[in-house]
Amino acid sequence: MEPDITDFPTRQLRAKPVRLDELCRDTKFTKREIRIMYRGFKQDCPDGIVQEETFKEIYAKFFPYGNSSSYAHYVFKAFDVNSNGEIGFKDLLVSLSTLLRGSVYDRLSWIFKLYDVNGDGCITKRELHDIIASVYDIVGRDTSPLEERRIRDHSEKIFARLDRQGTGVVTVDQFVEACLKDDVISSSLRVYSSGFEHVC
Repeated sequence: MEPDITDFPTRQLRAKPVRLDELCRDTKFTKREIRIMYRGFKQDCPDGIVQEETFKEIYAKFFPYGNSSSYAHYVFKAFDVNSNGEIGFKDLLVSLSTLLRGSVYDRLSWIFKLYDVNGDGCITKRELHDIIASVYDIVGRDTSPLEERRIRDHSEKIFARLDRQGTGVVTVDQFVEACLKDDVISSSLRVYSSGFEHVC
């Protein structure tokens, strides 16, 4: 006897379908690449939406020896274009396209968005510290006062290089300019944004 259709769990697709041509136009991915990514996305997110907790679980698979929860939270917020607590496939694809295939300016602007934790258009020393601390968490940092001091010192050095006017905040233009001119910052930012490459 064949199972009745009512025996299967029903899931309502919550994401609005997007045409493949539209995704190609809005990203720098080919139709083939989009299809491959979509299969993986649907496997982990059959409803067509990623909630933050699911995103953290997926992210944790790539960093099993540390605590990736804080960093995943910041990345999730940056991917959550509509600030509604959900990431749809198009949101994910547009961000990945920017990070993997965007211009240097586009990539740095996206990273700025990640570091601008409260979304006010400026990065503060505290926001930079929180992001850097979350990266240390990913690699399994210890919580000793010495380690905390090292993180604070590292954050302050980077912030001083970004905040060349000494205003206590860094705008997107200042961020991009400083990153393009400073090899140390560029190198540090590559380390802190490399977590994306594992997810992609």
